[in-house]
This record gives sequence, C-alpha cells and structure tokens, in this order.
Amino acid sequence: GHVDTVAQRAPMAVERRAARLRERMEAMLAGAEIDPARLATEIAVWADKTDVSEEMARLRAHLAQLTALLAADGPVGRTLDFLIQEINREVNTIGSKADDLEISQAVIAAKSTLEKMREQGANLE
Repeated sequence: GHVDTVAQRAPMAVERRAARLRERMEAMLAGAEIDPARLATEIAVWADKTDVSEEMARLRAHLAQLTALLAADGPVGRTLDFLIQEINREVNTIGSKADDLEISQAVIAAKSTLEKMREQGANLE
C-alpha cells in the first residue's frame, strides 16, 4: 500500500538528497577551504530534518488505531473524523519532506483515500 511505498522509498530519498546536497556544496565551494567534518555535520542536520521515520511511526500507530476503531461496536463518526485528520497531518508532513516521485504519488493517493474515508465517516454520524 501507500505506507509501504513510502517506508521503502524514504531512506533512499534521503540518501539521494544528501548526495546532491554534498555535490552542490562542493561545487559552490570549489577552491575554498572546507572542513570535511563541518560539511558532514551540516549534511547530517539537513538529513535529519528531511527524515520521515517519526511521521511513519505515528502514521502506523494511527492506522492501527483506525483498524481497532472500525472493528469496535458503537458510534465512530466523530472519532473517525479526528483520526483521519491526524493521519492526513502525518501524510502531509511526509509529502512536504519527500523529494521522491513515488513517495509524492503515494501521498496523493493516500490523501484521495483519506478524503473518501472522511466522506464515508460523515455518513456514519
């Protein structure tokens, strides 16, 4: 599914972006005195900002909660709506951090699915 696509592609996307950043920095600073340790530190900080592992962990937790909610008896409308909002928030953050076509496509597909779920949830109230 969409989550598996993102989980599979995310580490590669960070590595590719880090390599591109390193190449750009080296090209811009060609001939300048560069501290390799400092450059590595800056790239690591940047890579940490683009890492989606925390969002993926929260997304998986929300999806587990969603599965449990849908299996439970009783009204689910409002709770479903709030949970979909949280899932959408994580998906949006992943989309904004991702620099990968397949991740972007998975995010768009997930957002479409979430919108359909929101509409169905409104019918449950």
